[in-house]
Amino acid sequence: MELDDFKTAWQSLNQRLDHQDAVNLQLLTERKRDRLHASLRPLFWGQLLQILLGVALALLGIACWKNNLHTAGYLLAGIVLHAFGIANVVHGGITMGLIGSIDHAAPVLAIQKRLTLLRKFQLLGAVLLGLPWWIMWIVVVIAFAGLAEHPLQAGTPLWVWINFAVGAFGLLATWGVYRWSHADPRRIKLAKWMDDVASTASIRKAQAQLDELRKFERE
Repeated sequence: MELDDFKTAWQSLNQRLDHQDAVNLQLLTERKRDRLHASLRPLFWGQLLQILLGVALALLGIACWKNNLHTAGYLLAGIVLHAFGIANVVHGGITMGLIGSIDHAAPVLAIQKRLTLLRKFQLLGAVLLGLPWWIMWIVVVIAFAGLAEHPLQAGTPLWVWINFAVGAFGLLATWGVYRWSHADPRRIKLAKWMDDVASTASIRKAQAQLDELRKFERE
């Protein structure tokens, strides 16, 4: 084989290897992006369940206040539960929209911005819709009691006031610890742990997949 033929064959081999490397890189990148998409799927279905829960709470609230238009306690419980159910539906719908708006073929920086927005919205939901469950479970119990044909009118039972007090203390204590952990950079580990708990495992997994993808593309 002459030298020119050898050079030509060598260049052809190099081109094939480069092409094969490019194909393998693309396949690995697509696989990592698919994992990123899959990691958010449980959160998506979880929001669907939240919407269904919100609808159920709203319907329970409507039934309660409609059945007790002249009874202040049951009327207030029904209205509060009605509003809380709608808030859950709205939050779940917006979260599903944010998940669906993430373009997994977009640059890593663009995905990171959308994921950060999703995480912040989840933290907001944890505060506005998660913390109130310290008290809202009592409202649910009252609403069910208000569905009776002749709801009790003899005043609020002592156990309700006790549970309201305990729930209010738990809500304020949880919120206080959250604010305290974020007020000083020295408590950043506690703040990060609380944010991770509030932002759900799906977002943490998605962030981990995104970090791997960023590192992989840099290499």
